Amino acid sequence: MLSDKEILQEIEKGNIVIDPFERKNLGSNSYDVTLSKKFKTYDIAYIGGDLDIKKKNELYEFEINDKGYRLLPNILYLAVTNEYTETYNLAPMINGRSSLGRLGLSIHQTAGFGDAGFKGQWTLEITVIHPIIIYPDIRIAQVCWFKLGEVLTSYDKKISAKYNASKNEGVIESRIYKDLQGDNKW
Repeated sequence: MLSDKEILQEIEKGNIVIDPFERKNLGSNSYDVTLSKKFKTYDIAYIGGDLDIKKKNELYEFEINDKGYRLLPNILYLAVTNEYTETYNLAPMINGRSSLGRLGLSIHQTAGFGDAGFKGQWTLEITVIHPIIIYPDIRIAQVCWFKLGEVLTSYDKKISAKYNASKNEGVIESRIYKDLQGDNKW
């Protein structure tokens, strides 16, 4: 895992890009990312039914404001970080902040690791144990980086890199249905 000094060195080399970068968000071995106001949740959360992994599922989009937004248990909220990142020759990992975890808020279900070559804002898979009020621009999670051996195909070079995104693309929902397109079969 990289230290703060090494993170700054990798930024200087261009192996890590963080935009916007705030020096105050750099910890001893991670960088705190902040919560955008953009959210999505699957319509199932409000109207019932099933999610189907073979198709694009309908979503409800909304924004939270400075007055806060009440998150409820048993609903998956997709949100996004304000920060756009790029990582080369390193493996990024995102985890929730312990201060929020101690309130019962989780920022991801299974997708904690990013790939070398990932470009984009981090989509967060937020769940809560009990109702909690959340606000935009809070430090929601921390990203750390790990050194890798030689990478043969970085994520940005993969044809199936369905989650690499441009700046300000916003929340990206599951695209698992794309795994069945073309010659791709489970």
